[in-house]
Amino acid sequence: MAANPSSAAGSGLLHATQAWLAGWWQVVHLGALMLVLALSAASHCGSRWPAMATQLVRVCLPMLPGFTVVTALISLVIIRIVTVTALSYGLSQYALEMLVRVLVLELIPLAAALYASLRATLPMAGELAALRQQGGFEALLSQGRQPLIDLVLPRVLAGMLTVMLLAALSGVLTLLLAYLSVHGFTLGGFEGFSRTVGRVFSPVVSLIFSLKVVLLGAAVTLIPLSAAMHTGLKRGAWASAELQSMLRMVIVMLGIEIASLVGNYY
Repeated sequence: MAANPSSAAGSGLLHATQAWLAGWWQVVHLGALMLVLALSAASHCGSRWPAMATQLVRVCLPMLPGFTVVTALISLVIIRIVTVTALSYGLSQYALEMLVRVLVLELIPLAAALYASLRATLPMAGELAALRQQGGFEALLSQGRQPLIDLVLPRVLAGMLTVMLLAALSGVLTLLLAYLSVHGFTLGGFEGFSRTVGRVFSPVVSLIFSLKVVLLGAAVTLIPLSAAMHTGLKRGAWASAELQSMLRMVIVMLGIEIASLVGNYY
């Protein structure tokens, strides 16, 4: 007797939903494990700290110059457009505050997370998936070492630190460029500029901004690494898992951005 098509479709949908929810649980579980390991002194002692520091430097430093230059150029263009437009409409007193809110609070953290995911976390996840396929985890276990501490934790910390560094340095540079574009090479406008920035970065907004950067860093790091940790060892399995992890990252980043907008403006 032929199988009922509607029953087969319902079973397939149920299986896909279970796999999707299991993927989210794996991300949360990995995040909890990494938090516990990061707070444990045993994860940083002995020979583990030099290896962890090397991973941080290897990931973070090569990305800083390129992202900073690109961010500076794009910020200069946006700053020029906004200031000229505000001046033509007689709204120049609001231009600086709008630049800080749009560029520093919203666009730069998202750009830092996207750039870090493409240049750092997705390649690191690919390395981790390749190590699993080549038996690297089993080799470490046979030596009495822990793959979660020696392989996964340094990559998690490196990915999150990269997003935070990119967002912080680019935000400071954007503020400097905005000041120079509005006031020029003089300290005469520094008092008004600092008041404007302080008005934007109220305690609540500063807290939301910090949480946003940390959560974006965690999202673009944990999601692809979790996929690499739980992907099957068959050839070609990582390509499908990579696409799914990118979709998850986009969903989480949109959720974080919407939550930050609600917290800042409502």
